[in-house]
Amino acid sequence: MLDRAANVRSANHPMRVLLISTYELGHQPLAVASPATKLADAGHEARVVDVAIAPLDRELVTWAECVAISVPMHTAMRLAHEVVDHIRRLAPMTPIALYGLYAGMSDAGDAAFVGEYEQNLVEWVSDPRPTGVRTDLSVGAFSIPARGDLPPLEQYAHLSVGDRHVAVGYVEASHGCRHRCRHCPIPSVYDGAYRIVDGDTILGDIEQLVEMGAGHITFGDPDFLNGPAHSLRVLRRAHEEFPQLSFDVTIKVEHLIGHADRLTDLSGNGVLFITSAFETTHDASLALLDKGHTGSDLERCLDLTRAAGLDVRPSWMPFMPWTQPEHVLDIFEFIERFDLFDVTDPVQLSIRLLVPRGSLVCAVAGEYLDGYDENALSYRWSSVDPRSDALQARLAEIASRSADGAGERVQTIADMWSATLEACSRDVNRAQIPAGSVKGRPRMTEPWFC
Repeated sequence: MLDRAANVRSANHPMRVLLISTYELGHQPLAVASPATKLADAGHEARVVDVAIAPLDRELVTWAECVAISVPMHTAMRLAHEVVDHIRRLAPMTPIALYGLYAGMSDAGDAAFVGEYEQNLVEWVSDPRPTGVRTDLSVGAFSIPARGDLPPLEQYAHLSVGDRHVAVGYVEASHGCRHRCRHCPIPSVYDGAYRIVDGDTILGDIEQLVEMGAGHITFGDPDFLNGPAHSLRVLRRAHEEFPQLSFDVTIKVEHLIGHADRLTDLSGNGVLFITSAFETTHDASLALLDKGHTGSDLERCLDLTRAAGLDVRPSWMPFMPWTQPEHVLDIFEFIERFDLFDVTDPVQLSIRLLVPRGSLVCAVAGEYLDGYDENALSYRWSSVDPRSDALQARLAEIASRSADGAGERVQTIADMWSATLEACSRDVNRAQIPAGSVKGRPRMTEPWFC
C-alpha cells in the first residue's frame, strides 16, 4: 500500500491544496469557494477548479501536495471517481479527500468528511493522513467564500424569463434538514439536524456575486423554511440592500402549506419561484417516502402559492419499485390540470429512485433491492410491473433527445405523455398541450436536481 502521507510536508506546515468541484447543479460551486477561505485563513495555499467547466490541468495536479474533491450530490460523486482515477495516474502519491453529503458513500479517497466538513478538512490538510469517514454536525462559523479564481457566472446556469437570461449566483442560508424523507440523502447524515449560516456572511457573498454580474440569487438550502425566522430575515436584508435582485428558493410542500401566512413575505421580497419536491401524486408512494404531504396537498400548495404571486417549479420522481404506469399517467394529468408544462423539465419525468448505501428508503424498499451497483452508487431494483421499467426507459430516451437540443421542451413533454398513454393502453391523441398554456415563466437553464 502506498504511503501517500510520506509525500507531504510535516504536520502543521503550510500546504498546497487543490479543491475540485465536479458538479454543483450548474451553478458556480460554493462548496469549493467556502473551504478555500477557511484554508487560506489557516495559512494554506488553496487553489480551486471546476471540472464541469474546464478540464483538470496536469500542472495543477502536480503542484498540489494534497487534493480535496467536493461531492455534495450523487452525480458529483460518480464524476469524482473519474477524477480520482485521473489524479492517481498523474500523481499516485498525492493524498485525496472527499467531502460533502456523499463523501461517506465511497472509499475512493484516503479520507472522507461528511456533514459540516470545513474544520475537519482544514485539520486534514495540515496533516493529510488516511482517516476513514468522519461525520461532523457541530455548529461552525463561516467566512465569505473565495470565488475570485472560479470561472465567471456567465459560464454557469442562467435564469430564463421569456427571452431574457440573467446571470445567477448561488448561496446557502442553512445546511441539513429538520425532516427525514426516506429517499433523501440528507437525513442519513444530519438525522433531523439543521445548521444556519450567519447573515453577514451570506450578505457579503451576495455582494461579491452582484459585483460579478449576478442579477438573480438562488438560495440552495435543502429547505428554505426549515428555520423561517432566520431565512426570511436574511431574505429581507438581501432585498433591502440589493433591490434589483430576484431570488428563488426550495421549500417542502408541507412547509408551503404550514407557513402559508409567510408566502407574501417571499413574493414581497423578490422571490420569483419556488422549487418544491412533489415527487408523485400517488398517495401510497408519498407515504412510503415519508414526504409529509398527499396528492391533494399538491393542489392546495399550488392554490396558496399562486394566490401569493409565486410560481412553483415541481420536481418529480415518478419511478419507484412499486410504480405502475397509471401512477405516471396521473402525474401528466396533474401537469395538464395545473398548467405546469412550462416549468417542468422533461428529465424529471423519467427519474428512477436512487437507493445509495445507508438510505432510509431501504426500510421500505428492501424487498425490491437486488445487489449494490458500485458504479451507479445505488442498489439495483426492478419494478414489480415490467411495464413501468419499459416506460421509464422510453421516457428517458425521449427526454435525452430534448436535452441534446432535438426538440422543444414542452413538445417533448407531450411526446412523453403520449408514450405513457400508450403504456396504459389509452388514446395517445389525448396528449395535447392546451393552446392557452402559459409560456415564458421563470426557470433555470440547468434541469438536474440531484
